[in-house]
Amino acid sequence: MIWLFFNGVLFYLFYAVITNRIDHWVWLGLGSFLVEGIVLLIFKNSCPLTVWARKFSASTRDNFDIYLPNWLARHNKTIYTSLLGVVILLLLYQIMIR
Repeated sequence: MIWLFFNGVLFYLFYAVITNRIDHWVWLGLGSFLVEGIVLLIFKNSCPLTVWARKFSASTRDNFDIYLPNWLARHNKTIYTSLLGVVILLLLYQIMIR
């Protein structure tokens, strides 16, 4: 559910910066990604739910706790950080041309 939530937030952020509809939802979305980043830093780059689920599983696969292909689960943070970086660059561009 958290993964789906952040996909929705990222989709909205792309929509908002491409259409130049920068509103309070954009800043709340970026803030939610900031909070998620802080949580990941605290838990040594792992989701706290994954840390908890590892106690109940002997699996070492990257996707043992999420219904994603293993390659996507393995590179999830890199992919989404890159996409968020693109959103931030587009946002900065939109702010500068105003």
